[in-house]
Amino acid sequence: MSTLRVGLRCDAGPRRGVGHLVRCLALAEEFLARGAHVAVFGTVERLDWATADLAARGIPLYPGPDTPDGLVEAARRHELDVMVLDSYDLDPAGAGALRDAGVFTLAVIDGDSRGQVADLYLDQNFGAQLPELPGRLLAGSGYALLRDSVITARPQVPPSPTAVSRPRVLAFFGGTDAVGAAPVLTRVLVATGHPMDLTVIVGRPEIEAEVEDVTPGRGQGVRPVPPTTSLPTLITEADLVVSAAGTSTWELCCLGAPAALVCVVDNQRESYHRVVRHGLAAGLGELPELTAAGVAGRAARAAAARTLHGLLSSPQRRATLAGQARSTVDGQGRARVVDAVFDAVRPPTAATL
Repeated sequence: MSTLRVGLRCDAGPRRGVGHLVRCLALAEEFLARGAHVAVFGTVERLDWATADLAARGIPLYPGPDTPDGLVEAARRHELDVMVLDSYDLDPAGAGALRDAGVFTLAVIDGDSRGQVADLYLDQNFGAQLPELPGRLLAGSGYALLRDSVITARPQVPPSPTAVSRPRVLAFFGGTDAVGAAPVLTRVLVATGHPMDLTVIVGRPEIEAEVEDVTPGRGQGVRPVPPTTSLPTLITEADLVVSAAGTSTWELCCLGAPAALVCVVDNQRESYHRVVRHGLAAGLGELPELTAAGVAGRAARAAAARTLHGLLSSPQRRATLAGQARSTVDGQGRARVVDAVFDAVRPPTAATL
């Protein structure tokens, strides 16, 4: 049987963030573990750690075609059996063009198929459901795409309530923090007045400068650090994690992290409210509310600070969130997705039935 050849079409950079690339990397690791040949097609801008990750896994990075014809041409040139499309910006007609050309197409979506006609759809968001689609839909956090580094860092048992006088807090908002959330939430955390050791992942120099301008209060320490491959370890060591409600939500759940989330862009809103409503994380509101001027902005920031103070001062509340989150994402989502691809591309022969 010939080696399955898989292409993953995604982009990453300061404007787009890294969520699409991170979940494609998780799929790449699973395909590689099953003997497939994997290549990434797209643009990876100003992200040395990401290009190093690809190189370390032996995954080639090719320029990303943006048009349906370009996608088909790339698939033919590289003799691809499967193409994974993970983008909000590509022409939706690309999926149908690939499918018509005989390339099995998986579209990774977040609540909106954008009219793509694919063989298989994946929406890994908690409680996801979509009306009828042309192909099969894999929906829900049972299909969350997580990298090796997250799966191997998953604790064997849920965390137990532990009282600490100076909690360790980790704040991060995607690989590049494209919307500048870190300084805003650093100020809100400091405003709680609660002692803490706060580590803030700063994706860009200008973000680091703003975080360094925040003056901590008594018993508070603020330490900005650049993006790191040790993020899963930092998450498991933290007493509380503050993050954006994007793809990292499922990493936090898998790792059993007590988390407070911020909705930083519109396409996170529906998933954010579902996650908060079901007790997988605490909600701090939407970033535009937290950055608003006047009375409304002050009220939103004060409410977020009260929520954070409640979490910092209650080990039981943190443990409840962590346990609920961990029970929702088991780390096997990418295996289920790849199983579905193999079942479709390589159905069992008569001899194996």
